[in-house]
Amino acid sequence: MTFLYKPILIAGACLTMCACENFESHPYSVRLTAPVGIHERNIPQIQAKADADGSFSFAFLTDTQGSYDDMRDALDRICSRGDIDFIVHGGDQTDFGLPKEFLWCRDLFECTGIPYIMVLGNHDCVGNGDDTFRYIYGEPNFSFNIGHTHFICLNTVALEYDYSRPVPDLGFIESDAALVAELNANKPDSITHTIVAMHSRPYDEQFNNNVAKPFGYYLQNFPGMMQNDDETDGIKNKAFCINGHNHSLAVTDIFENGILYYQAPNIAKRMFMVFTVTKDGYTYDAIEF
Repeated sequence: MTFLYKPILIAGACLTMCACENFESHPYSVRLTAPVGIHERNIPQIQAKADADGSFSFAFLTDTQGSYDDMRDALDRICSRGDIDFIVHGGDQTDFGLPKEFLWCRDLFECTGIPYIMVLGNHDCVGNGDDTFRYIYGEPNFSFNIGHTHFICLNTVALEYDYSRPVPDLGFIESDAALVAELNANKPDSITHTIVAMHSRPYDEQFNNNVAKPFGYYLQNFPGMMQNDDETDGIKNKAFCINGHNHSLAVTDIFENGILYYQAPNIAKRMFMVFTVTKDGYTYDAIEF
């Protein structure tokens, strides 16, 4: 026993002393460089982009999942337009939730000089990707106002949490709607439009479809979400939703209540969407590149 035990102790000591030099870190270890806290920095920049009447334009793209050359081409095209105020990424910026994937995507966006926000996708949750997302960007449920528009971004990838957390968080949505209502009560028509960004939409396999109908109901508490029939010349009403996840282009009235869900394809399909919001409504285009 003594003869066998000593070499093991020696070998263990050697491994300990040499670990830093001879062993690579785990692929999910988080060693992140600045900038971090991206949303806290970028949202004030986005809010400053609205015109005097509250108008603005943004690009929506999604599901990078390793297609970094296509993402770079999309961002080059967006920059060359000169009319995009900010960019929204609809989730799955990573394929395996690796820190280096988050950093690759973040650095591509940083090079544009255009403020941007990110939505959490299911691939972004692999490993400790949820924690990495929070560290780089912030909480996955957040909202802000730009001009007369309320922009709310939600974590909707319930399957990744095994339904152990409130995803989507109806409590957050309810509280957020109450804050907007209070703002409008103190200053009428401060907020007239609403945009909801998410990765997985209701009735996807990732969504917690036990609460799909309540989700749609809670959204109706936001300005513009109770639709009317005033729709002319391609100008829709004053609220809509955007999502990714399904790797295809689609425009769907999921709950048949006039609220449209605009689904962008994965970036490898070489397409993104551009939305222009005005005081009267909004228009959109699907851009191939």
